[in-house]
Amino acid sequence: MNHSFQRPKTICLALLLIAISLLMSCASSSPDKATGTEEPSAQAPVFQYEATHFPDTKPWTSTDFKNDPENFQFAIIGDRTGGASVDRTFALAMDQVNLLQPEFVINVGDIIEGYTDDKTELNQMWDEVDGLTGKLQMPLFHTTGNHDISNMPAREIWYERHGVSFYHFIYRDTLFMVLDSEDGSRPEPPAHMKESIELYNRLQVENPEEAQRMLAEFMKDESIVAGLSKPVEFSERQMEWIEATLAANDDVRWTFVFTHEPCWENPSDTFGVIQELLSTRSFTWFAGHLHYYDYDNIEGKEYITMGPIGASWHHDGPGNVDHMTWITMTDDGPQIGNIALKGLFDRKGLDPSLFGAYDRKGADEG
Repeated sequence: MNHSFQRPKTICLALLLIAISLLMSCASSSPDKATGTEEPSAQAPVFQYEATHFPDTKPWTSTDFKNDPENFQFAIIGDRTGGASVDRTFALAMDQVNLLQPEFVINVGDIIEGYTDDKTELNQMWDEVDGLTGKLQMPLFHTTGNHDISNMPAREIWYERHGVSFYHFIYRDTLFMVLDSEDGSRPEPPAHMKESIELYNRLQVENPEEAQRMLAEFMKDESIVAGLSKPVEFSERQMEWIEATLAANDDVRWTFVFTHEPCWENPSDTFGVIQELLSTRSFTWFAGHLHYYDYDNIEGKEYITMGPIGASWHHDGPGNVDHMTWITMTDDGPQIGNIALKGLFDRKGLDPSLFGAYDRKGADEG
């Protein structure tokens, strides 16, 4: 008898719950007239306003916000070494990158001074730079530079600490290829390279004018000139990998290529083959090495040489700028902006020790 009365009550309760659920669903999807938004009330709206305050015209141009979830931002940084600045420029840059909060950062090489056979010394250099880059709040991707892999002991340390010298990754349907432009074809460095770097770095502190004279003479050295003019040839092993990687990722929306040396300045046969492999896709190529910002458009493709991010300047002209490059990847390709380090500062204002006099009351508090 009890069971005969329980079943109808259960059915009625279930029907009542379904009806309530449907009513709540309808209510949550209806426009929210008070706040001027049509987003579900169960979720915090992306954009809301007091609709009754301005029911007709509004003091903004559009609600077409740049918030495509497939878009993303990353930063590129250039050479730290080859005469690292004594003005803590690179350390400053790490703080500035954190202010901008890119999703990741890519360095185009030369982040340690290198040019020593002493593995203990090389590891100390890497420990120093890891302490600086360890301040970053996002991933950092490395590219091999001539200072980073300056000889066989340095290359062995690279492999021990970083695993490989060329690699790729995919991020939001975008291919990133990091190549090794130091892979076998580069000339031997000048004699006493290590001693020259140490002297230059010391003179930057003791006698900056003499340091500049020394650097100017160094850049005229025959071995330096010959090295800069020698084409970068890629090894057969790396060429096979490049071809296979591109073939396996032929449907990405964009391809970014990174090398330390700007191979297009004096193109080699293997560089020409890589260009041909890339010719049917949308791509942008970044490099460093020259310590001078430069932009090239070759057959409709962009090739960008990064300025330094703390390294010495090797040329005169407007490309002498410590900067980072800011990329916003969109469906239409990358938006590319360059940010001079001395044009970027935190909420407390300009630091007088870096930028000159500025009112910073309470800047050291909190």
